[in-house]
Amino acid sequence: MNSVKIKDISIQWLGHAGFLLEGEGKKIYIDPFRIAQEPAFDDRADILLITHEHYDHCSPDDIRKVRKSDTTTLIPENCSLEFKGDARRVAEGDILADGLEIKGTRIEVVPAYNIDKPYHPRGLGVGYIVELEGLRIYHAGDSDFIPEIEAINADIALLPIGGTYTMNEEEAANAAAVISPGFTIPMHYGSEGINGDPERFKALVHSKNPDINVIIFDS
Repeated sequence: MNSVKIKDISIQWLGHAGFLLEGEGKKIYIDPFRIAQEPAFDDRADILLITHEHYDHCSPDDIRKVRKSDTTTLIPENCSLEFKGDARRVAEGDILADGLEIKGTRIEVVPAYNIDKPYHPRGLGVGYIVELEGLRIYHAGDSDFIPEIEAINADIALLPIGGTYTMNEEEAANAAAVISPGFTIPMHYGSEGINGDPERFKALVHSKNPDINVIIFDS
């Protein structure tokens, strides 16, 4: 299983930190990476969100596969990659769009950074909160368990568990307990030598809050 339906939202894990969210007639891709098969035109992105410019999150080959001429792409303000078309540079703290929406979807840009690691200094990247079908989906990006997570309000939390570059399983479980979403999905493990254990994450989450549903996709 690599996809799930939560109420009226479809969430598909593309592997690593990549996701496809579908709801309200829109397709929203986040950090697509190593997509084996190019989607049909109708399955490409209405909105594309990039958390930071590391190769496993901002992959030009995969971006080309999912973008179309009218895709709106959000990229961190210091990303060196240039995009044609509707590309907007964003910074943490932004609430974006024409009014508060992009193509009818509210998107918040939130902090994502390392506290005691050199890989993701503050300002390099961001996380996102996407509102679809009345639910708030939080993608943490490549982040540690930072203080700002305590202010995150989300129904679904996509959290990295791989350690080394991000939170490990225990830190991510602590983040889930603080956010207290209805659902959490581990990511950023099982590739590139990143060895996070989703079952350990699940057990840790349930030890802190058994009411949180942990969804583990096939890696």
